[in-house]
Amino acid sequence: MPTLLETHIRNRFRVQPNHANNNDTLHGGNLMKWLDEVSAMSAMRFAGETCVTARVNELDFERPIQIGDTALVEAYVYDAGRTSVHVALRAWREEPRSGETEKTTESTFTFVAIDENGEKVPVPDLSVESEEGARLRDRVHEFDS
Repeated sequence: MPTLLETHIRNRFRVQPNHANNNDTLHGGNLMKWLDEVSAMSAMRFAGETCVTARVNELDFERPIQIGDTALVEAYVYDAGRTSVHVALRAWREEPRSGETEKTTESTFTFVAIDENGEKVPVPDLSVESEEGARLRDRVHEFDS
């Protein structure tokens, strides 16, 4: 049974001019793509199967990420159903020289595990075996309420 912390992934993306919108900040569609990619990796690590995006829950862009900044994306599985995997996501703007961060985005995505024929397959139960795992799981429930 996979643990919550085993699904925890953090990735960084350098924001280049080709990622920007007309305001010279990260285009929201690029951030959504990066959120989807990192959360899919987390879901697949948990399920041991290919996982496809089924739902993007509320997604608020709280502040922009500038060209030259780093987008830091964090994802982890916080819950699972029979074939569904629920992934918590956060993104930050990171200043690459100082490492200073500001949270920019928070959301949850739902994935469905599928086999090679595209049929839904069961996923394991999620185990939360540490205080850090419990803290991360509980933080999502605070966000959802």
